[in-house]
Amino acid sequence: MSDGREERKEQEERRKWEEERKDPDRHQGDRDRDWEREGERERRDSLAANAAVRAESGRRTRRSFLVAAAAAAGGYGFYRWIDRSPGDQLIPRPLRKMLNFNAKVARGVFDERGLAPTYPVSKSMELRTNGNYGLKMDLVPESYRLQMVGVENANRYPQYVDDVTEWEYKYAEKRDAGPVLHDTKVAPKDEARVDPNSDAGAGEGPMMQGGPASTMVAGGGEKKLETKMSPAFETAFAELKMAQGKKRPRGQEDAGMSDNTLDPGTPGLLLTMEDVMSLPHQELVTEFKCIEGWSQVVHWGGYRLADLIAKYPPERKPDGSVPEYVYMETPDGDYYCGFSLRACKHPQSLLATKMAGRPLTPWHGAPIRLHIPIKYGYKQIKRIALIAYTDMQPDDYWTKLGYDWYAGL
Repeated sequence: MSDGREERKEQEERRKWEEERKDPDRHQGDRDRDWEREGERERRDSLAANAAVRAESGRRTRRSFLVAAAAAAGGYGFYRWIDRSPGDQLIPRPLRKMLNFNAKVARGVFDERGLAPTYPVSKSMELRTNGNYGLKMDLVPESYRLQMVGVENANRYPQYVDDVTEWEYKYAEKRDAGPVLHDTKVAPKDEARVDPNSDAGAGEGPMMQGGPASTMVAGGGEKKLETKMSPAFETAFAELKMAQGKKRPRGQEDAGMSDNTLDPGTPGLLLTMEDVMSLPHQELVTEFKCIEGWSQVVHWGGYRLADLIAKYPPERKPDGSVPEYVYMETPDGDYYCGFSLRACKHPQSLLATKMAGRPLTPWHGAPIRLHIPIKYGYKQIKRIALIAYTDMQPDDYWTKLGYDWYAGL
């Protein structure tokens, strides 16, 4: 039951409506005053709200400036700490530790076991020349030997010698600079003889777009004759040898001499190219990746490093385990690299002797170089002269200049 309030409310509204109809001007003024009072209240509320917002904004702005200043000071302090930290192979030690940590994570995830993609030969091209470290002079082919150190029961092999360091590599002045006269990270000199099918180190020639391979390589792979050095060169070279006990000075490139260079009196094997070529021949078409940001698909021919390791295995330690690492260097140790034994035994790690179906050229590392597609190019050492098993992480040319030792893709 209704208590009559609704009826009274309805009657009051009807009465107001009738009054407004009789005198609309008077009631319009009342409504205007009501709107003014309401607008004033809203303005007061708005001003109060704005004042509260400004106060809160001021507090937050001061807090933000303080936090930003503290963050900037902390960041600068962190930078100064890194910058003033002791160096470790040309970079601050904290950065070197971070590189080592990244390498451990990568090894833990990939374990150097994944296979690199392979491609049809039609997709391949001759590799551009990049880096002539350890290749400044032409090696006389007859003087080449592959030294192997740390081989199990090495003295049972006919290639065994009491001191592999006594072997002397012979060199000749360069007769042919190849596609460029020097390292292709800079433009070639005007007098350099440029292969019309190569990229001349600039990455723009037909070869880089999958065109024909270099015409500068003799199709028959004829043997290069030794050329006589100039008298001035011979004199300077003889003086250097005399200063080093009548042997060629070692570590003549930017990174200096390796800490793993063999000591005189180190026994081992001296393998000829015939010894290496007695292994099963392999063909591989994979992508060569450079840390500078470019890559090329290349057709390689050679011999699996795993087969060489199987034929000349590392000497076991007293507990029956094998050394963890492998060390390689060019003749006389100008360029050098270190690897895990697992990476060397990877089924795609190749001792390459051919490229694009032809023998390697001197500027690509003849007579034998490493192709290991799970690593960046700076690990793919040219003109290999020494393979040594070791239980200590070996020295590495580019690591001494600030790069990562692991170099995994």
